[in-house]
Amino acid sequence: MDDAFKQFVETLHPSFLRLMQMSPLKMSALPKRLPEKCIYLLSEGENHLYVGRTRRLRNRLRQHSVAGAQHNQAVFAFRLAREMTGRLTAAYAAEGSRIALSADPQFANAFKQAKARVRNMDLRFELRGIT
Repeated sequence: MDDAFKQFVETLHPSFLRLMQMSPLKMSALPKRLPEKCIYLLSEGENHLYVGRTRRLRNRLRQHSVAGAQHNQAVFAFRLAREMTGRLTAAYAAEGSRIALSADPQFANAFKQAKARVRNMDLRFELRGIT
């Protein structure tokens, strides 16, 4: 294994432990002061669902969950909508594409529900590990 990669991998578990030490916040009730640059975790109880890295946390959380977010902004919610509708396979043609799915009323409703679900998730963030 490459030494640089090995060193990076060895930092992951301590970073996860620091992340889990934070008491979760509700995305619907965020404090006024949030870090800009961080690693963040979205969870439902003990079910950890999404880890991201950002340089603009408040903006990124908004993109994940605002009702008007498009498929290329709320990618986690889009994935949840795929799971809800059983439409898991990505398509690289017009039929079945992200745009086509977004236009489908059943999928659009699932996507809307998924963004609301993300808004209700727990949030944790960790300031170290971002450069």
